[in-house]
Amino acid sequence: MKFTLEWLREHLDTTASVDEISKSLTMIGLEVEGVEDQGEALKSFVVAHVVSAEQHPNADRLRVCKVDAGSGELIDVVCGAPNARTGLKTVFAFPGTYIPGKDMTIGVGNIRGAASNGMLCSAAELDLSSDHDGIIELPGDAPVGHRYVDYAGINGVVFDISITPNRGDATGVYGIARDLAAFGVGTLKRTDMSPTASKGPSPLAPLPHRFAEGEPKAIRKFAGRVIRNIKNGPSPEWLQSRLRAVGLRPINAVVDITNLVSLGWGRPLHAYDADKIVGQPVLRNARAGESLDGLDNKLHPLDETMTVIADEQGPLCLGGIMGGERSGCTDDTTTILMECASWDPDLIARTGRKTGIVSDARYRLERGVDPALTEPGLELATRLVLELCGGEPAEPVISGEDVFPNTRVEFPLSEVKRLTGLTVEPSQIEAILEGLGFAVTGGGETRDVAVPSWRPDITQKADIVEEVMRMVGVDAVPVEPLPRLHHVAPRVLTTMQNRRRIARRLLAARGLDEAVTWSFISHKEALRFGGGGETLQLANAIASDMTDMRPSLLPGLLAAARRNSNRGIEDLALFEVGQVFLSDAPEGQHTYATGIRTGTAKLTGSGRRWDGKAEPVGVFDAKADLAAVLDALGVDIEKVQVLPEAASWSHPGRGGRLALGPKVTLGWFGELHPALSAELDLVGPVAAFEIDLDALPEPRRKPTRTKPALPLSSLMPLSRDFAFVVDKSVSAGTIIKAARGADKTLITSVEVFDVYEGTHVGEGNKSVAVAVTLQPTDKTLTDEQIEKVSAAVVNAVSKASGGVLRT
Repeated sequence: MKFTLEWLREHLDTTASVDEISKSLTMIGLEVEGVEDQGEALKSFVVAHVVSAEQHPNADRLRVCKVDAGSGELIDVVCGAPNARTGLKTVFAFPGTYIPGKDMTIGVGNIRGAASNGMLCSAAELDLSSDHDGIIELPGDAPVGHRYVDYAGINGVVFDISITPNRGDATGVYGIARDLAAFGVGTLKRTDMSPTASKGPSPLAPLPHRFAEGEPKAIRKFAGRVIRNIKNGPSPEWLQSRLRAVGLRPINAVVDITNLVSLGWGRPLHAYDADKIVGQPVLRNARAGESLDGLDNKLHPLDETMTVIADEQGPLCLGGIMGGERSGCTDDTTTILMECASWDPDLIARTGRKTGIVSDARYRLERGVDPALTEPGLELATRLVLELCGGEPAEPVISGEDVFPNTRVEFPLSEVKRLTGLTVEPSQIEAILEGLGFAVTGGGETRDVAVPSWRPDITQKADIVEEVMRMVGVDAVPVEPLPRLHHVAPRVLTTMQNRRRIARRLLAARGLDEAVTWSFISHKEALRFGGGGETLQLANAIASDMTDMRPSLLPGLLAAARRNSNRGIEDLALFEVGQVFLSDAPEGQHTYATGIRTGTAKLTGSGRRWDGKAEPVGVFDAKADLAAVLDALGVDIEKVQVLPEAASWSHPGRGGRLALGPKVTLGWFGELHPALSAELDLVGPVAAFEIDLDALPEPRRKPTRTKPALPLSSLMPLSRDFAFVVDKSVSAGTIIKAARGADKTLITSVEVFDVYEGTHVGEGNKSVAVAVTLQPTDKTLTDEQIEKVSAAVVNAVSKASGGVLRT
């Protein structure tokens, strides 16, 4: 927000310097982003007279102008502004002048064969506003050759401060002055907002609120007043200069008054030309198909969630956002309806996001405007209109009710010391709070604090401590070093933080690149990946393709794969460790580690290879990545069940589920279903896995971090091969598990090394060959012991799978 030093001093009696004010603003939480001496920045621009403006011989949209800039001779300037015309008084920059709005220095040029020795400037080029539709137009009596900053009165100091979303009270100069006064920079000057005498009843009835039960209703209270027989036109020079200094373009006296009150007191207003209103205006939500021709000269489509002020011909204004062109005030306006209304900040913000309109009114109202200013704000605007335009005010028309938080907080004075370390006397605490508008009562160690209406963000003790702290000064908060520990520091990271860290490091080491994707996805994608419930749909989505909380990390990773594929990167390995949302309950929020490989992005490399054709990724690549992560996280792979149950996104025969027992699912792996690949416009194979890090068992607490001795045998291991003929439906995992369980002391590993299907093993059968490793520990095994273990292996596999030893 911008304001001038002169404007601030109208509300604050102070002798503080610019540097003192700037430092004080930052100390109280209103961060100063810039301090500009406008006279210095624009000192080279002068008032000029366009003596003639002729069509450029070689360009349809350019004019060759003869300009008198007070130098004693006419200057040739080529200008493309649509309002460049003979007789116009405007602002001129000589060659060598720096143009702040363009970040360039103008020079002598030749534009399509015509010499151009300078520049006729718009307000945007002078960095005074965003208006770049044409060059600045000055009154006919503007003195040619005079410095523009002297003529326009914009040679003062302008502060630009950052306003946090909770500080709606600081969107007006008066609110800023109130904070500075409480900080001790000066004395606040009160504004007279007493009622103005009316001259007769209002020709309009109070605006009715026409909302069906359950409809969103942005309006709370509408205060309006008809003022007849005004003389509208250009506002006084002091008002125009003030608006120009903060980047606003003066329009006419009535509109400039609404901007003055909005910027000065943080109280947005809107003025309607009452003669253009057809019938009795009402407050209602827009109807399907309605639109508003806004004051920004754009047509804005409306929907049934947006509150409008409408007459018999349709919407006049999008409530709290922007007025309409149809009822706008011009120099010919003689009767106005001045509006000062109270709105629901959340609904104003929602409407603003839907329409994309960024206006001064929306900026203030979505942060929250003091509800106690609704009627006083109307009285202030009335007084200003009478002073500058004359007129006869009718009785105000009021409808609806303001919403006052009326917050009271039981505040222990000791909280200041506890939360900030500051030692502040009770009398000083009371003085600070009262200076900020709080009402403080009570005695002893606790005070009853009534929060003022303009601070709805103050709801608890910590908020009041923050107010005291920023008035004492953040720089006064004591800095104390953390106590030195005299023992080994305890574990800092939580179990989940460790799991996330380990998973990230392991997957990166396996050649996958980490991605960070949106937590929001479209409803269609949520349904594809097991979500889409109403409880996980956003009430106020930021975009139409970000309506649901994600039930999986795969949609974001697959979208990234598609974008890379569209740019010629077919072989990709990505992973993400993040949160997914299985329900709206706290326990429904899980942390997943998910990865994908596309094309030929295998662990051993991707793309064309000198030693042979690169193989496409498959289900076992995903399984290997998943198993590596589980192993790094301390999960005993031998105890994990691999079940032939593919995830909903996986190819039915090329995916599986990892589980611990019948109830605990650790993750899924597999190749992406071809139909899903086609829907997502993905070309080539995709292998993916998901791990639910929340489902992993808690690691056992060990009495010591010292690793135990590694049991190594001095005896050579030996291996025996077995081939079993089993039904095709029997999984290799069943055989491995049975063989390993035949003798848990001697058998250290079982590995599949061959699978055969053919006529030699019979129709519907297959041969699975495994290598069983035996590791003696205390003595060499005899032939009888080896045969005994071999027989146990055959019996265990036959019992578990129904297979027979192949001979």
